[in-house]
Amino acid sequence: MIYNKKRPIVLFFVVILPMQINLKMNTEILKYNPDYKNEVLSVWEKSVLATHLFLSEEDFVEIKLMLQDFDFAQLDVFLLSVDQKIVGFIGISDQKIEMLFLDPDYIGKGYGKQLVDYAFGAFDVNLVDVNEQNTNAIKFYEKIGFETYDRKELDDMGKNYPILKMKLKTA
Repeated sequence: MIYNKKRPIVLFFVVILPMQINLKMNTEILKYNPDYKNEVLSVWEKSVLATHLFLSEEDFVEIKLMLQDFDFAQLDVFLLSVDQKIVGFIGISDQKIEMLFLDPDYIGKGYGKQLVDYAFGAFDVNLVDVNEQNTNAIKFYEKIGFETYDRKELDDMGKNYPILKMKLKTA
């Protein structure tokens, strides 16, 4: 800020980072349809291999096989496309985030938040379950306003992967 004796003169400087703007300009959120299933499964696999290091190989294979037969249309599923490439997706049921996965190359760049913000606006989501061992996911949800209200010793498949039940903090 530069001052003159009579009144302050304020100068603002804006730095534009073309790569960041370019990425955001070429993003699109799409409603899931079965034509995207292979891309969704690919994103899921890459994401889980990068973020769910606690998952046994046997359990990973079991879930992968189950997802190949899963009808994603049972949920409200939305895909994040960057430069016409599917890089993430979110699945919602009622007001709960049931799944959120990003290609590891796109984690930490605001794309997960973009999907959750869409879910906030379109579905008024306020619940999510997170694997207790997935500390980065817990930090992500806490940062955007969720808090843990309960803990389950086993996941929904009865496996020994504790689940933290989280809800959006009320004002």
